[in-house]
Amino acid sequence: MGRTASSASLRAQAFAVLLLANAALPCAAQSVEPDAQAAGPATAGAATIDKQYGVPALEIFGFDFLLNRYNHRFSGVSDYDVSVGSIRRNLHGPWVVDNDPFNVNQFAHPYQGSIYHNAARANGLSYWESAAYTFAGSVGWEIAGEQTPPSRNDQIASGIAGSFLGEPLFRMAHLLLRSKGDMPRAWREWGATAISPALGFNRLLYGSRFDAAFEDHDPLYYSRLRLGSAHVTHQDLGSSTRLSENAVQLGFALDYGLPGRPGYTYDRPFDYFHFEAILSGANGVERVASRGLLYGSPYAIGDNYRGIFGLYGNYDYLAPQIFHLSTTALSLGTTMQWWATRGLAIEATALAGIGYSAASTLRGVADDRDYHYGSAPRLGLALRITEGNRGSLDISGEKYLLGRIANRAAGKDDISRVDAAFTWRVTGRHAIGVQYIWSHRNASFPSGTQTQTVGTVGVFYTLLGLDGFGVADWRPAAASR
Repeated sequence: MGRTASSASLRAQAFAVLLLANAALPCAAQSVEPDAQAAGPATAGAATIDKQYGVPALEIFGFDFLLNRYNHRFSGVSDYDVSVGSIRRNLHGPWVVDNDPFNVNQFAHPYQGSIYHNAARANGLSYWESAAYTFAGSVGWEIAGEQTPPSRNDQIASGIAGSFLGEPLFRMAHLLLRSKGDMPRAWREWGATAISPALGFNRLLYGSRFDAAFEDHDPLYYSRLRLGSAHVTHQDLGSSTRLSENAVQLGFALDYGLPGRPGYTYDRPFDYFHFEAILSGANGVERVASRGLLYGSPYAIGDNYRGIFGLYGNYDYLAPQIFHLSTTALSLGTTMQWWATRGLAIEATALAGIGYSAASTLRGVADDRDYHYGSAPRLGLALRITEGNRGSLDISGEKYLLGRIANRAAGKDDISRVDAAFTWRVTGRHAIGVQYIWSHRNASFPSGTQTQTVGTVGVFYTLLGLDGFGVADWRPAAASR
């Protein structure tokens, strides 16, 4: 997908602001309206569920056509001069690995795929049906959206990561629509449209026609919106040449469908998911991450332990000023909660899997194409310790091991990230917190090796989505006293 670096960067940054600022809107709700159908039989109302298969295909086609015309007009390159000849050539020609700007390939493409996914979801289709539309929509863009050869890496980013990103956005939009509190209904409709434009567009066309197609079954969730300042305490730039030591940060995170809630089921993909996004004044988009349970089941050990186990889908985008990383992966793992004592709860997620990934040194806009792809084993561990309803300690770590699979003068990467945060609830949904993030890259190239490290400490005001930390208490009342 060819684009100029400047126009691509502006579009990617605009996507990020829209995604983060409006994904935070669920924090505006203190509670969620009870789901009237959650307690009823799964088949209740099934005969009234409406689906449209042709409409999302037309919407995806229309979106791609408008995007092509926009890029043709404003990008300043000839990549969008699509013709019958270029379409015929792309249909018969080989699929390649391109090297467009990193934020375009690894962030803008997944967001584009999320539009496809939500167009199908908004018309009543299931997750897997919508994932098929996402994959097909990406193929259509690679063949007919550009005249350049179709790209394998773009197909993974749009066609697969697009669904891993799109489903959390779809569910967050519904969570906002169902919320109650001081926010007017019209504001919630606009907020849901900002989170999922395709959902808002179809609600404008059809109203509540497709509402019966999706019920969230009243998930237990924990959301937090952070605003504060971060300072670099440790740095090893390697080959990078730019670093801002102080920056304002805005971050949002949501854990949805946490285990332990009586009656909640995990029958559909992403009935459990974790979503996180961070914007930084130093480098724009610093973090976008989504992990969701694709297929699994709940389990219990004794009276104090509840969890889920299965196959997860992961999408990660990480850019801590001095390097870039992105991966689309499948992982096996578990998410659990354990009541260690009467008031001390421990929640954790452990994942191990493999994905298709990209990594790069971030030297400047002109060097944003200096990256390589590889197969990457991915390890992840997230731990939260909560004492009562006052505070929580969150510690998470990820490790990625990239091996070269593309025909490039690149090597192997060993990338690690550790995030530790303490949050103290002051009153209601208002809290303060401190956070330390350590990001490290050890890269081996044919010409040698290099390391890059950056560590930051931040102080934040935190707005919680609820008056608590998303801890489930399934124990009998007598046992929890």
